[in-house]
Formats: sequence, C-alpha cells, structure tokens
Amino acid sequence: MLVLVAVHALTAVIAPALVRLWGRHALYVVALVPGATLAWALTHTGGVRSGEPVVETVTWVPQLGLELALRMGTLSWLMVVLVGGVGALVLAYSARYFRSDDPGLGRFAAVFVAFAGAMLGLVVSDDLLLLYVFWELTTVFSYLLIGYDPAKRASRRAAMQALLVTTLGGLAMLAGFIMLGQHAGSYRWSSVAENLPSGGYLATALVLVLLGALSKSAIFPFSFWLPGAMAAPTPVSAYLHAAAMVKAGVFLVALMGPAVAEVAPWRPVLLVGGLITMFLGGWSALRQVDLKLLLAYGTVSQLGLLMVILGAGTRDTALAGVAMVLAHALFKAALFLTVGVIDHATGTRDLRELSGVGRRAPALAVVAGLAAASMAGLPPMAGFVAKEAAVEALLHGGTADLVVLAGVIFGSVLTVAYTLRYLWGAFADKPGVAVTTVRPVSWAILTPAAVLALAGVAVGVLAPAVDRLLAPYADLYQSAEPGYHLALWHGLTPALGLSVLAVAGGAGLFALMRRERVRATMRLPFDGAVAYKKCINAIDRLAVELTGRTQRGSLPFYLGVILVVMVVLPGGALLAGSPWPQRFHLWDTPLQGVAAAMVVIAAVMAARALRRLTAMILVGVAGYGIALMFILHGAPDLALTQFLVETVTIVMFVLVLRRLPAKFSERPIRSSRRGRVAIGVAVGAVTAGMAYVAAGARQAIPISVDFPNEAVSYGGGKNVVNVTLVDIRAWDTMGEIAVLVVAATGVASLIFRHARDLDRRGDIPGGGRTEYNRPRWLTTGATARSQSVILQVITRLLFHAIVLFSIYLLFSGHNAPGGGFAAGLVAGLALAVRYLAGGRTELNGAAPVDAGVVLGAGLFVAVGTGVAAMLLGGEFLQSALLDFHLPVLGHIHFVTSAFFDVGVYLIVVGLVLDILRSLGAEMDRQHETEDDEVREKELV
Repeated sequence: MLVLVAVHALTAVIAPALVRLWGRHALYVVALVPGATLAWALTHTGGVRSGEPVVETVTWVPQLGLELALRMGTLSWLMVVLVGGVGALVLAYSARYFRSDDPGLGRFAAVFVAFAGAMLGLVVSDDLLLLYVFWELTTVFSYLLIGYDPAKRASRRAAMQALLVTTLGGLAMLAGFIMLGQHAGSYRWSSVAENLPSGGYLATALVLVLLGALSKSAIFPFSFWLPGAMAAPTPVSAYLHAAAMVKAGVFLVALMGPAVAEVAPWRPVLLVGGLITMFLGGWSALRQVDLKLLLAYGTVSQLGLLMVILGAGTRDTALAGVAMVLAHALFKAALFLTVGVIDHATGTRDLRELSGVGRRAPALAVVAGLAAASMAGLPPMAGFVAKEAAVEALLHGGTADLVVLAGVIFGSVLTVAYTLRYLWGAFADKPGVAVTTVRPVSWAILTPAAVLALAGVAVGVLAPAVDRLLAPYADLYQSAEPGYHLALWHGLTPALGLSVLAVAGGAGLFALMRRERVRATMRLPFDGAVAYKKCINAIDRLAVELTGRTQRGSLPFYLGVILVVMVVLPGGALLAGSPWPQRFHLWDTPLQGVAAAMVVIAAVMAARALRRLTAMILVGVAGYGIALMFILHGAPDLALTQFLVETVTIVMFVLVLRRLPAKFSERPIRSSRRGRVAIGVAVGAVTAGMAYVAAGARQAIPISVDFPNEAVSYGGGKNVVNVTLVDIRAWDTMGEIAVLVVAATGVASLIFRHARDLDRRGDIPGGGRTEYNRPRWLTTGATARSQSVILQVITRLLFHAIVLFSIYLLFSGHNAPGGGFAAGLVAGLALAVRYLAGGRTELNGAAPVDAGVVLGAGLFVAVGTGVAAMLLGGEFLQSALLDFHLPVLGHIHFVTSAFFDVGVYLIVVGLVLDILRSLGAEMDRQHETEDDEVREKELV
C-alpha cells in the first residue's frame, strides 16, 4: 500500500514532463497508476471476503512512537476500488476532454494523480495522525484542482471557500483525534476503538471529529461549498465530488460507526444534519437550470442520505450504507461525465437552451439514462438495491427509525424529481426551443461514462455477490437477529411499495415543477453561500478595524507591545512562584564581572548615542564583551565565532549606514522617553531572571554531558562544538544553512531592482570582469583614483594569507577551534577588506564568481554529503571515520563530516559575498547612477 502511494507521488512529479512530451495522450499513461491501484485491490478480494485485513507497518520516528500504519479492511477495500477505478476512468476521459495545448494540463495531471494518492493513503491509514496528514493533503490538492483556471474569479473564490471550510473542520477533527489517541495511548484506530474513553470527554472528542467529517462531505451547515466548487472542470467534479473527496467524511463516519454508534451525540448529529442536507439539497436541485449545478445539489442531497443511513448505527443500515456508497460513486461520476460530454457537443449546459439532444446523440442518452435510473432507485440498478436495503432496515426499527424513514422517502421523492428534471432538461424536445446543434460524440470520451453506468447495472444484477463482499463490514455491528442480505428481488414487500410510492411522488413533483410559477415560489428562505459571504465580510471588517487600531506604522509601538506582553506574562509567572535557586552565585572570577560591566556600559551608551555609527560600534563592543565572557567560561570556539560575527555585522552595518543620515531622528518627548527606559529595564530584568531561573531549575542530567565522549568515539573529533554542529546536531545545521541561503536570496532580491540586474551578483559593472582576464598583479582598476593605493597593496598582500588561514580553520576545526562557519566568516572578512580597500572592482577581482553559484555549491555539497551516506547504507548525514596510511604524509585520520563542513564554509562565504555585492557594490552603482543623472540635469 505504501508503495502504491509512493508511485502516485512519483507520477505526480513526472506528469508535467509527460504532458509536455505527449500532450493530452499522456493522461492515458498517468491513468495506469490508479488503474494499478484498482488491480491491486481486486487481487485481495478473497481476503476481504473472508474478513482478513491487509496490514502494513513502517517505523517512522521510533523515538516518538510514530509509524506508518496502514490497514485495508472491507470498507477500505471498497474505497480503494472506487478511488482507483473511477480515478483511472476519469483520467482516460480527461484525455479527450482537454486540448493538448491547454496551458494548465500538465499541472492538472500532476495534481490529480497526487490527489488520488492522498485519497488512497487516507482510506488505508490505521494511524489517526497519518489519516489527518492525508486528509489535509486532499484538501490542498482539491484547492488546486478547483482553482484550475486561476484567471477566473469564480474558480479562485470557490477554491478558497472549499479550502477554508474543510481546513477548519480538519483542525477540529485533529483535536478530536488527539483526545482519543492520548486516552488510548495509541493513535491506531484499531487500538483506539478498543480503549475508548467515556462520558463528556468522549462526547466532546466525537463532536470535534464529526465537525471534520461533516465539513468534508458538505453536510449542513457546510453544504454551500460544494455547489460553488462546480467552477472546477467537469473531470474534477466527477472524481472529487462523486467518488473521492466528499466521500472522505462518509468514510470516516463509516469507519468509526461500529465503535461509537451508541454514544449520545453520534446518531442525533448525523441523522439531523443528514436529513436537513437531503431536503435542502434536493429542493435546491429542482430550481437549477445548469445541469452541472443540478447534479451538484443532487450530490449534496445524496451525501445527506448517506450520512443518515450510516448514522443510524445498525448492522442492516451499515450494509445499506456501504452499498449506497458504491452505487452513488458509479452513477454520480457517470452523470457528471455525461454533462461534460453534453457541454463539449453542444457548447452549453443550460437546460433552457437544450432541445432534441437525445435524438441526435442516442448513445449518450442511453448512458445518462442508465446512470439516472440508478440515482432514482429504479431496478435493476445498484441504486435500487441500496435504497431498498435502507428502507427495509429502517422499516423494522423503532419510532425514531420510522421518523427517519419518512424523511428518507421524502428525500427519495425529491431525488426522483430532480433526476427526471435532469433527463428532460438534457435530452428532451422542448416546445418553443430551437433544436440544439450536436457535434459528433466520440466513443473515446463516452466510454468511461458508459463503463460506470454499466457497472451500476452489474452491481444491481449481481447483488448477492456484492453482499458477500460487503457483509464483513456490516457484521462489525452487533446484531441479535439474522442480518439483511442484498438482492435485486425480495418479493412484494412494504419496502418495495414505499419505493414505488417515492417514484410516483417524484414524477408528480416533477410534473408540478414544470410550471414556472410554481418553481418561482420554491426559493429557500436562506442561502448558505450568502451566510458564508457575510461571515467572511464580517471577519474582513474586523481585521480592518483591528489593524487600524494596532498597526499604526510605528516600529516603537510594535516593539513596545511585544515587549510589554513579554514583561507581563513571563514576568508575572516569575513573580508568581518560579523555583528560584536557593544559592546565589555571582561569578566564577571577578573578570567575568568586568566583562559584564563592559557589556552593560556599552549597551547603555548605545541607547543614548546620537549618531548611528556610534551606536552601531557600541553594540559591537557589547558583542565583543559577550565573546570575552565565552573565553572566561572556557569556550574559545564560541568566542572566536562571536568575535567574527560581530566584526562581519559591523561591516554590514557600515554598508547600510552610508545611505542613512548620520544622526538619529528627533528624540522622543521626555514622558515617552521615560516609558521606553522603563520598558527596557523591565525587559532586561525579566530576561535575566528567566535565564537565571532556567539555568538553576534543571533537574534531569543534560544530554550534553555525553557530548565530549561521543564527539571522539562517534564524531571522530575533539572539538565538541564543531562535532555537534556537523554530526550530532547536523540536522539543525542543515536547517540553519538553508535559512542563510534564503536570507541571501532575499537580500539580493530587495537590492537588485530588476531580475536582469541579478546578473551583476557575479560580474563587475561596466565590464570589470574582463579587466581581470589578464594576469596583472596589483591592478587597481577603475576606482584607483579615489582609493588609497597603500591600503590596496597591503590588502592584497594579506588577502591570500587570510584565505589560507580560513582554510586552516576549516580543516582543523574538528579537533581545534574553528570549523566551517568560523572559517567562512574569516574568508568573508577577507573579501570585505578587499571591497573596502578598492570598491566593487576590487571585490570582483578577488572573487570573480557569482555569489549564487557559491551558495548553490555549498548547499549541494552539504545535502550531497547526507545523500551519499544514505546511498552507502547509513542514515542521512551520518559520518564515517577513515583511518589510512599514505606515503610521506603518514597516518591519516579523516571524518566524512568534513565534506558537510565544506558546504557550510561555501554557504557562509557566498552569503557574505552576496551581501557585499548587494549592499555594497550594487548600492554604489545605484548611487553613482543617481549622481550622474543629477550632473546631466545640471548641465542641461
């Protein structure tokens, strides 16, 4: 099962390339993947029939007890068959529905097969957290499919509406899952079902889970999003809104039903919500003139029926429910596909404009008629068998079941009525309406719908065989009496009489609805879409008001709010009763007090400084004081890194401050100044108190006490800090260097004004690169007249030594102070000195390479180190210790994590180079350009 999900994911990656290569015919290849899922499910039919589930478990994060637990029982098998079979047919249909030159076809193919994979993972997940992951993946992919045409406002609005509603429900469902899983001590549903809590705790958890199921399946009050989703292409509607996405909530209810059907909120919520949805959806369908919208509201009504049947909570209703799930997927997918064929053949879906289509496309009419007969519940279709089973199950229940049965019969009357409206609107000859021109319908586009319609006939005729396949699920419900069995004919029973009554009532209602005056009076008093729009508008208005009151455009105000909250909440917690250490230790040596005083004095002076450059230097002095503290604590590696970071930061600040006024703006008034001082002092006190309490409150032994031994035995180095960065905590470092790459890209995109300007990240403006093609030593370039030649000569003499020193730090850092980060900062400072001595021409002469290339190379080396470890049988980023003897050099001790350190080195160098080119060279060029423009204006 996990392999099938992975194949879907891989196909989604390559699908756009296949579409570019073969056009729309590539969809036939993509359809093989869900087709293979169907074939795999069919091979396990025997095990499903005997009630033996297929189970797969893959350990994911053993430390957290997380695993990929998959389980395919009878219910999951049925859903896999539908997800795979209908998915394959819809993709084959899409190969004729879309044009090869459709610009979004590649994206459609990728997202569609990804959605199918997510849906497959959802229905076979045994772990509730894994189920939630796939649940949200279907939400995201459905958002992309519904918004297939981003140029259309209706598509964007419908996609966002579906995303918001289903995501909100999904978050509530996650909370319910967590409550159930924490109580059971496991998130496997097969274990949770046997260890359910009781009382209000269980009721609350189930209500939260039901919020997710109801929102996903468009059950009242969440029904409004599904009709809006008809903005999606017809193949999307045929799959998502007939066989897949909307069935996710139904599947969840069916999955949990055998264990929780008797819990108080479960049955009332499902029965009431389902009946309301069935009535409102069916009533609205009778008013539609768009065939696709008619089927959409009909789908809403049918989903309500499914929730009612499965929510009834008995063995026979469960059997009827899963039979209806199968029948509904077959007939509703087929009907959606026929609507797409009608739209292609006639250019319209408006039933007021269609006339005589049935005589001009008889094969299409036959296919649609078979599917519609199943929807209306006519024999010998699958819909008839399922509805007959539901009526029979409710007919022999208590008073509540009889009330529900009355609602089901009324809903069936509505179903028959809108089914007849669909057939009449799509295919009948209408007086006073011009005969519709119908283009020839190819069998290639009609065959998928025909297969689904004929499958509905086969399921009805072979009902006893289907009963044997689905009965193991129904038997999960405890029943004292012999269970009902699916069959096409049970004789002249009351259930058959009620079915005939529903058909007759539906025909009469349809005849009544033919009158325009009657249909005009059937408008509902409220509309869910309008309520949703008003709710969103209210939220937007609240956001505007709140933003206007809090987002004033004042940085001091923003910082003040954040810092006051920090003082009030953590500070209040500290004063309320934090475990203050009993023993107060001021320092280990008086020199630490001197360093602390240096930091405090520099910080106070920086806050009072009038000039920006002065404040920046004082902040740097405070940083150097922190580095001195590291030295006094015996951490030379940290001190070296701190010194280098402060130095590089000062350089970067200088580059920015060149373009800012020398002095700060006007000082705040005295009262405001006192408030800011008070906030600053309070924040400092709270931060110091938190650090002091946190350091003294530790009870467990720190894991870092084992780092020195592990650094030598496991990481092969004596520098604990460096081994931690590149080995023990290599994943953290990987994340940090990824952030550095993103930061460098962000800085460059902000400074370089146009995309074409990014080329200057690796070149000298005005042809500077060609000046370095010839091997000239001490060539000063274009800026020689405005720079100090002595400074340039000294810089060039020292530059190579500094670079060599950085390389020494790089390779010695595993056993001595240094490492890739510190070495990269040293090399970056060498480049900074070259820039400060000779400007951008000197910088590009020292590093005639694109900064982006350096960053990319560093990331490639770092990631490649981890991948190589995996390919060689280890874990990602796992190090190996190599000891070997070389002539002349002697014994060599080498650790493969050095390659990862090289990647860090390159990324740091690339970051500094990128900042120097953007904040330095590019800002110089822009400033010179502005000066030239001013001079030209003065000359004119």
